[in-house]
Amino acid sequence: MALDKTLLDVLVCPKCKQKLELRDDEDALDCERCRLRFPIRNDIPVMLIEEALRLD
Repeated sequence: MALDKTLLDVLVCPKCKQKLELRDDEDALDCERCRLRFPIRNDIPVMLIEEALRLD
C-alpha cells in the first residue's frame, strides 16, 4: 500500500521543515537540504532525525 498523496503533501523534514521527496522505490522520504533519508516501515514514515540515514 502506497502512502496517501494528501499525507505526502503535508510531510516536511523535522529538521529544516522543507518538503520531502518520495524515492522511486517508495521505501523512504528524502530531504535534499539536510541530506537525510527517512525510512518508511509498514507504510508508516519514520520521521525521527535519529532514525534518518545520511545521503552521501
